[in-house]
Amino acid sequence: MSTPTTSMRTQARAVRWGNSAVLLLISIATVYPFVWMILTSIRESNSVFGGSFFPERITFDAYARVLEFTGFMGHYWNSLWMTTVTCGIVLALSTLCGYAFAKLRFPFKNTLYIALLATLMMPGTALIIPVYLQLRSFGLLDSQFGLILVYASGAAPFSMFLMRAFFESLPDELVHAARVDGAGELSVFLRIVLPLARPGIATVLIFQFLSTWNEFLMANTILQTPEKLPLQPVLFSLQGEYSTDWTTLSAGLTLSAIPVILVYVFLQKQFIAGMTLGAVKS
Repeated sequence: MSTPTTSMRTQARAVRWGNSAVLLLISIATVYPFVWMILTSIRESNSVFGGSFFPERITFDAYARVLEFTGFMGHYWNSLWMTTVTCGIVLALSTLCGYAFAKLRFPFKNTLYIALLATLMMPGTALIIPVYLQLRSFGLLDSQFGLILVYASGAAPFSMFLMRAFFESLPDELVHAARVDGAGELSVFLRIVLPLARPGIATVLIFQFLSTWNEFLMANTILQTPEKLPLQPVLFSLQGEYSTDWTTLSAGLTLSAIPVILVYVFLQKQFIAGMTLGAVKS
């Protein structure tokens, strides 16, 4: 006859196994499209939907085609430098504004904060026409710099909101102590507060890099010169109206996923720390 303790252990073990099974199924469902994309990029074109899941013959012809016929590396560079510059601008604005809203006192502080948060309620698609007309009046239409301004201005409020939350989690005593020791506000920000906010910075950087790298609609609307386009509109053009070369498209998508994976792998520890900050209180 089992004791209550043994029964409770058995139930707990069953719950753990059940949770593990559910997580395993979710992981398989999440990873399957990515694995299918990679396998499709190295199989023959005539075996995409008619062959087995694993290719019978491995070929890298699709990678040669996507590099040769799409100007892939030029558009790859466009995406890389525009995403990098956008992330830099957003990080600078979000950390400075987040620190100001969290640790400083100034007139109309709450009013300005609410006004910035109100911009998050506007869907991006509703702003396409106003943004298009505004850029045309500034002479920035068909300009990569204009597109960067659109990316940075659209992402700054949400990033500022995240950074404000991280800065508010830091003890005010650190800031007060540095001020008492004679440190200026900029020194307090750069030497005391900013190093402690690395999890928040990593979180903002990953979100911003992912959203900017994969953005399609604004880029395809603002830029008309094909050579100026980032990577995603070019990859979209590989999808034909009546037929699609799935191996070439999969090869392009596989190459385009590499920077995002590298950024996440490099920042994953800080990202996880940032996402779990405040989940456990002492």
